This record gives sequence, structure tokens and C-alpha cells, in this order.
Amino acid sequence: MAIIDGMITEYEAESAISKKVLMRLPEGQFGFKPHEKSMSLGQLASHIAENPAWVGFTLNQDVMDLDAMDHTPFVAESLTELLEVFDKNTAEALEAMRGATDGKLMDTWRMVKGGETVMEMPRVAVLRTFVFNHAVHHRGQLSVYLRLMDEPVPSIYGPTADEPM
Repeated sequence: MAIIDGMITEYEAESAISKKVLMRLPEGQFGFKPHEKSMSLGQLASHIAENPAWVGFTLNQDVMDLDAMDHTPFVAESLTELLEVFDKNTAEALEAMRGATDGKLMDTWRMVKGGETVMEMPRVAVLRTFVFNHAVHHRGQLSVYLRLMDEPVPSIYGPTADEPM
């Protein structure tokens, strides 16, 4: 079995959980912020929806030069738009992963800013930390937002007070 095969299985499972959480977001509440330093519900959810696009970038480019990027973060205006972007980006991420060889996953990937390397590691580690774990981290934040808004929190890795599994 190739390394990517296990990663695809993991990514499909994690993406399904993320979608379940995103589907619980209350329409019309995207401006909710639990704290002044927090992202709004819409910004956080949009960040999660945009995250799968990082898979292709990680697999198809050797260097991410932050200074050369002209990126405006996506911010969804509706739950429908959010889910459409998440589904599209997830499908593209899975397609990009299907072609990755073990050798490609072990190649070094770098992030640079101001001509300095700020991160350098094998692509497999970038996918796990910068992409997969990053999304899980923000999904955890989103589940707290749901609780604070008195919205039902879905089962993620086990039962919640709202969903026994």
C-alpha cells in the first residue's frame, strides 16, 4: 500500500466530519464572534472550507512564497455557498492526492517569507500538520462556537450531549 492510500482514507473520514459540523451552522449568524479576538463564525467556517485547496498547492508546488501570493481569503455569504466551496475544494484535494507517489510525499516542501525559509519539511508532514491537523484544529473551534450559540454539536470522534452517535 502506498502512503497516500492511508492518507486518502483519513482525509475522506475527516472531511465527512467537517462537513457534518459545517452543516450545523445557523444561517444568518455568520457574524457571531465569541470574543473580540476571535474570527467570526463565517470567517472560521470559510477558512475550513478553503483549507482543502492547500492539498493541491502542497503537492504541486515546491515552495509557497508568502510575499508573492495575492490571496484574499474566501468568506462565504451563505451556508449553501460555504458547503459548495467545501465540497469543490475537498473533491479537488482528493483528486490531487490520488496521483501522489511515496517519493513525491517524501520530497521537501518549503514556505518562505521575506526570502527566509519559515517552514521546511517533507510533503507528507506538511499535509498532516499544515493541512489535515490545521483543519481539525479549526473544526474544534467551530464546535465550541456551536455550543456557545446553543446549537447542537454533532458527534465528531464520540458522542456529544446533543448526539449520542
